[in-house]
Amino acid sequence: MSFLWTSSALLLKSSRAAPALLSAARLYSSGGQYEYILVEKRGEENNVGFIQLNRPKALNALCDGLMREVGQALDNFEADGGVGAIVITGSERAFAAGADIKEMQNQTFQRCFAGNFLAHWNRVSTMKKPVIAAVNGFALGGGCELAMMCDIIFAGEKAQFGQPEILLGTIPGAGGTQRLTRAVGKSLAMKMVLTGDRINAQEAKQSAFELSLAEGNRLEKRLFHATFATEDRKEGMTAFVEKRKANFQDN
Repeated sequence: MSFLWTSSALLLKSSRAAPALLSAARLYSSGGQYEYILVEKRGEENNVGFIQLNRPKALNALCDGLMREVGQALDNFEADGGVGAIVITGSERAFAAGADIKEMQNQTFQRCFAGNFLAHWNRVSTMKKPVIAAVNGFALGGGCELAMMCDIIFAGEKAQFGQPEILLGTIPGAGGTQRLTRAVGKSLAMKMVLTGDRINAQEAKQSAFELSLAEGNRLEKRLFHATFATEDRKEGMTAFVEKRKANFQDN
């Protein structure tokens, strides 16, 4: 697979057009197939699969149910011979502001490790058809990782990318340390992961390059699971939910 950051007006068009597709997408989802995403086929020949993350009150936080639904939609588009490519997008305010911290807050190391937490997140990266991320607003944490799993990123003017997991006492757990390094280079990736700093679309474009992806995140996943055994991870996520500054004890 190849990966490319691209700053483009395409996303702005997609974001503003989103309300126009809601009626069709809701009809598609009215049978109860999807709760957290809107899905339809678009394009002049109806050959583009379109997935819109749809948890606006949570800034499209990636809960387990949402990611499972994305996987189901991707499976359907993969099997559909009439679909040639897939677009994943969010809203103008947020592509996805990260994983669902409230859902993760009470996870333990034992449950994460035994249950292979986040195991199904890689479905995007295993697609045989090209997947395009149309990003505007926040693409943070798991949202940044989801975008980087895609083959091409189109970033609007308001896009912001970041891996702020360190502010919660954990690390990126779905490929962030691996893909971000390949996307923006070691130095900037280290700065983003170790400080939680964000970059905007223009900074991403200036720092990035086209590259081939290879699996290299097994160690990262193991370390991510291990952070759930630390008190700092628990404190970081609790502070986030309680909207206060975390009091880390380096434990």
